[in-house]
Amino acid sequence: MIDAHHHLWSYSKEEYPWIPAKSPLATDQLLPELETETEQAGVDGSIVVQARQELEESDFLLALADQSDVIRGVVGWVPLTDESVGTELTRLASLEKFKGVRHVLQDEPDEYFRLGTFHRGLSMLPSHDLRYDLLIYQRQLPVALELVDQVPELGIILDHLAKPEARNGRVEEDWRRGMRELARRDHLLGVKFSGLVTEFPEDPIDPATVRAYFEETLEIFGTDRVMFGTDWPVCLLRLGSYSEWADTVRDLVAALSPDERKAILGGNATRTYRLSA
Repeated sequence: MIDAHHHLWSYSKEEYPWIPAKSPLATDQLLPELETETEQAGVDGSIVVQARQELEESDFLLALADQSDVIRGVVGWVPLTDESVGTELTRLASLEKFKGVRHVLQDEPDEYFRLGTFHRGLSMLPSHDLRYDLLIYQRQLPVALELVDQVPELGIILDHLAKPEARNGRVEEDWRRGMRELARRDHLLGVKFSGLVTEFPEDPIDPATVRAYFEETLEIFGTDRVMFGTDWPVCLLRLGSYSEWADTVRDLVAALSPDERKAILGGNATRTYRLSA
């Protein structure tokens, strides 16, 4: 079982201003915490993803990955719009566990998706055998489709189901429409079933609605492109533990065939990010 998406940090409010004060996130979340949580949840390996847009964080995460057999891959940050990005990509791609890049597009205006300098940086990733993690909100699906079509050689993984405007009792039609369009692109290699619970309002989360989003995602993308991810520790804003989400996903895949379960729970992430055992 491979967790395709989690974070690690040495917490400070200056470096992580997006973390709510006095929340379960406002504390160090490092290797001891990760190893305890994954062992309790029966998770064998993981991919750690950037949470801060600083090149130093990529090196920080890689240093942690070198200390742990649990971390199989790192999706870091590089300054994709900088002239010097090629130098940094060459350096980082030479490291075995560096598997991909992410920029927090959910916080950017639509114009950023169309920047020539951004496209130039993205176009360099395939030659370094790196993936790109696409982080957007549901409302950004139309402009994200434009971006995806501009980089047809780039292997892209969609984070957190494009953060749907989740409401108990229904699946958003705009989300469904945009996701179906994305699924038509062959270089959209995967979608992470993660981050959903933090998109619901403060009301109690309806398990039937979570299941509906899972089943819609499977119908749209197929079992060979859906990946289990926890978004830990961010998921703790709505859940009691890492294991709670791992158990939720195990329950959701229980009716599938053994091969389909294996793919969603780890095989797809291993293949798509080219993880080592």
